[in-house]
Amino acid sequence: MATRIHRVLCQRLVTLKIMYRGLSVAVHPQSQTDFLKGAPHRKHPGVTNLKTLCLPDELQKAALSIIHGAEVPGLVDKAGRLTNFLWSRKRAPEDAILRQKATALEEALWKKAKEKEGDVDIPLLEARIAKKVLGELRKTTYHWSPMRYDENLGVVYMAARLAGGYAALKRALNEIKKNDPSFSPHSLLDFGSGLGTALWVGHSFWADTLKEMVCVDSSGAMNTIADLLLRGGSEEEEPVIQQVYFRQFLPVSPQVQFDIVVGAFSLSELGSQKEREDVVLTLWRKTNSYLVLVENGTKEGHQILMDARNTLLQKQKNAAYDSRKPSVFAPCPHDLPCPKLAQLPLVPCNFSQAYTPLPLPGAPDRQTEKFSYLVLSRTNSAEEVDIGVPEWARLTGPVLRRPRHVHCQICCSSGDLKRVVVTAHRHGRDVYRCARSSDWGDQLPIIRPEYIE
Repeated sequence: MATRIHRVLCQRLVTLKIMYRGLSVAVHPQSQTDFLKGAPHRKHPGVTNLKTLCLPDELQKAALSIIHGAEVPGLVDKAGRLTNFLWSRKRAPEDAILRQKATALEEALWKKAKEKEGDVDIPLLEARIAKKVLGELRKTTYHWSPMRYDENLGVVYMAARLAGGYAALKRALNEIKKNDPSFSPHSLLDFGSGLGTALWVGHSFWADTLKEMVCVDSSGAMNTIADLLLRGGSEEEEPVIQQVYFRQFLPVSPQVQFDIVVGAFSLSELGSQKEREDVVLTLWRKTNSYLVLVENGTKEGHQILMDARNTLLQKQKNAAYDSRKPSVFAPCPHDLPCPKLAQLPLVPCNFSQAYTPLPLPGAPDRQTEKFSYLVLSRTNSAEEVDIGVPEWARLTGPVLRRPRHVHCQICCSSGDLKRVVVTAHRHGRDVYRCARSSDWGDQLPIIRPEYIE
């Protein structure tokens, strides 16, 4: 009798183990090690953060040579003021919005005037109201003006933004290098190229395949400085990177495409939403594989990128020369509206990258560049290509590591923002260890949001 009871209990125990094992796989869909592809947890496929970045030696030496040769008085102070100005820079106010504000102000002033008793001199009142409306608009409206870079301001910009811009672009382009290792571009277009930072970053990743790099900037002075940087600061030297061409206007032909197109800190320098929209559509038409856009990690910079994203995902029409549709490659794990724009208070989706600034007087040993970026790719509906880890959740804030659990803020493939506490018991040992090894901007092997609420 005891033997029979023991046998039944053992059978039930085995059944319970099988049921628990099946339940564990269902609850922890990413608990298997296959997603690691043999890599250690600290180097899992979702890690895209880079260590503290330094400028290439040739670029840094050339920049210092140009700066010392220019002898701009008060360079360090001017560079600091320019950095603060560019960071706080807003978009130019749209005419339609200004008209709405003016109409609302005028109606409020007329209503206030009618509430007063007595005779009113209508023409005089109209003049007073118009003057008050104009005065109020001047006080409350951002006074935007285009940046005009001459040689001196170009040198100041180099001292202020060369290293930080390089760090942001390298972090953004690393998404492509990491998640699409087979991508071997032959051509690159940099719109609003400024100091030519994008070609240096592109060369650091794809020096063996890049054969044509076109830099487009409306400022002739900036093109001259960018060319000098390639030549080590001297016009007599040969450029370090070959096949680089400088232009002040985009190529006209819609048939001319580039494997990778970059627009870094350039959309914010356009004067209207319509102009930005036209430029984004033009850049997309010239994109063969990837379009990379980078802006300051502010509310304004993030909004500019989300407007560009919506323009391409919603308004892009079938082109005569390339009908492949745009798809978000990074940082969003989805093509749905940005969930951060639906939250109050509004917090931009931005990322950070540590870098070593130019060794100028008073410069710290290490700084952090905060930026927003967007990478879009051409997709062919007839082919489904598995590239990288596009559905993994993206960490959109600092990771808080605690004993036996990790606090993460993630953007999911469902288009939702989640705050999740990752534990080995609930999410599996591998996902937990990956979370402890990840940081802001990396991707986590979490796909199905119902398992993380």
